[in-house]
Amino acid sequence: MRRSGLHRQHGKQGAGGGGGGAKGIYAKLTIAVVVLLICTLSLLFSATIGGNRGSLEPSEINAEELWESAKSSGWRPSSAPRSDWPSPPRETNGYLRVRCNGGLNQQRSAICNAVLAARIMNATLVLPELDANSFWHDESGFQGIYDVEHFIQKLKYDVQIVESIPEIRKNGKTKKIKGYQLRPPRDAPIEWYTTVALKKMQEHGAIYLTPFSHRLAEEIDNPEYQRLRCRVNYHALRFKPNIMQLSESIVDKLRAQGHFMSIHLRFEMDMLAFAGCIDIFNLEEQSILKKYRKENFAEKRLVYKERRAIGKCPLTPEEVGLILHAMGFDNSTRIYLAAGELFGGERFMKPFRDLFPRLENHSSVDSSEELVTNTQGLLGSAVDYMVCLLSDIFMPTYDGPSNFANNLLGHRLYYGFRTTIRPDRKALAPIFIDRENGRTAGFEEAVRHVMLKTNFGGPHKRVSPESFYTNSWPECFCQVSPKNPADKCPPDNVLEVLDSRLENKVTSDPETLAEKNSTSFYIFSCNLDHEDRPLEQIGWST
Repeated sequence: MRRSGLHRQHGKQGAGGGGGGAKGIYAKLTIAVVVLLICTLSLLFSATIGGNRGSLEPSEINAEELWESAKSSGWRPSSAPRSDWPSPPRETNGYLRVRCNGGLNQQRSAICNAVLAARIMNATLVLPELDANSFWHDESGFQGIYDVEHFIQKLKYDVQIVESIPEIRKNGKTKKIKGYQLRPPRDAPIEWYTTVALKKMQEHGAIYLTPFSHRLAEEIDNPEYQRLRCRVNYHALRFKPNIMQLSESIVDKLRAQGHFMSIHLRFEMDMLAFAGCIDIFNLEEQSILKKYRKENFAEKRLVYKERRAIGKCPLTPEEVGLILHAMGFDNSTRIYLAAGELFGGERFMKPFRDLFPRLENHSSVDSSEELVTNTQGLLGSAVDYMVCLLSDIFMPTYDGPSNFANNLLGHRLYYGFRTTIRPDRKALAPIFIDRENGRTAGFEEAVRHVMLKTNFGGPHKRVSPESFYTNSWPECFCQVSPKNPADKCPPDNVLEVLDSRLENKVTSDPETLAEKNSTSFYIFSCNLDHEDRPLEQIGWST
């Protein structure tokens, strides 16, 4: 019918006589000329943008507004279960031991996965072991970094946790259960734990999973399991009091003079070698990076210019300074640097320091002996983590395989949508390359144009390869007045009711307790929402 209608319309135009036909041809020619003119202007405009970024339309970034948290759009953090979540039974299927390898934040993610694995298998979790790895040379262990009592207490309605596998008495003899050693596949599905791992646990009474880093799939189609990860990561894993006090002291000193920004400056030997970004260094430094890469990473052909062009290189300190300057931050901005030893020395740091002279790190703010002697160990990393978590603005300069940056992005999102500045290295690379080649016109406007596209820490959809630990929205968030009923926040809890339930649990017999477990936990879990606020609002004991 649509085609016949068009045919009739054309017929009417043809019957109008020669004058009508001439007018029709003239109209068509006019339209063609206009379209051609628009296309030509569009091409010229695009070419102008490519050759001269100064002609970009003005982009506005208000640096002052960035000191405040990002807009939440009505969302707030909540890791409380939204459905029935029974307490773990007294009798479990056995003991689960894990050895968490990697740095502090890789280990942190592994601990979350260990708790979830124990829940999935109905296992008793043995306090996770932290690998005294070759990079940190730190043997602090879980007990030396985290508050063990708090960890066990916060998760008692999720899993049973013990500090070590107890000895058993059998046939008049006392012996210790030996964990059967297993190497889980990387990103193993839940089914691996409920089949292979569980079978060995039931056979031997205990299993020992090593290494245990990225050994449980992040994307799980069960929001309650994901919320358990958040309860571990953002509630149960609390650093020891001495670490919290050191962090609080540093934050107080930094904030005494107003707002401060934290930057994870990942211009370090291991990351530069991993990324294959070595051509900007002298021959001696290149030799060091090549040697480190050969000894620590799989052989792979990496071309610096290609890597740089697609944003695979960590930002240089100078590039970080230029981004912040283009965004409107001035040289009075106070910046806390969370970083290891900068590779390449002061010549790379000087351009950044010239732009932003008020640079600090944990040693310059707090020169206590405890930090000075442990600056490169897990303690220093833990303090950096807490200071970055509580800073007004956080900026990672390389959030690819950086567990520190990725975990912090997720933690800051969870604690009040705190502002983050995430440079799009791929989009910025050609702008910096043009600048190095002398094409500087419109440089700052081009940088602002790229940076304006970031969400600055607000709620946003998680898209691969973004990690769940970087963005736990929407599973670990809720809305007070939702459009979708599934997003509704759990009811507000009453602490007095929680106290009453806990008291009843102690005095009740096992049968009565079993009936009350589900209700008790739900009320307890709602209490978590009282902690889903920035740490300075809820106190350091949370």
